[in-house]
Amino acid sequence: QVQVVESGGGLVQAGGTLRLSCAASGSAFSIDAMGWYRQAPGKQRELVAIIAKGGSTNYPDSVKGRFTISRDNAKNTVYLQMNSLKPEDTAIYYCYVRYTGLIYWGQGTQVTVSS
Repeated sequence: QVQVVESGGGLVQAGGTLRLSCAASGSAFSIDAMGWYRQAPGKQRELVAIIAKGGSTNYPDSVKGRFTISRDNAKNTVYLQMNSLKPEDTAIYYCYVRYTGLIYWGQGTQVTVSS
């Protein structure tokens, strides 16, 4: 069974930076895709960034140019570098892992951006 653990959330001021990490353990082979989703109060969970094993990435317009996703395939770890944070980025951020056709989620890490 794959276990997914996030870290790096916290409270920052608008314009600040934050770096999230997510490690997937328990898999015998490398992860197919990893990424980040977020969910703010009153809203549905939305894609923040995703990266495939080959390195291709996808970002929505809301974070494009500010967030950068990367991964270490050997460690099955994904990172999210968040720059120029806005109060609208406040949400619980969930790590997303796709492995052998199944999807796994982390428990979430809170990101709060103050005005």
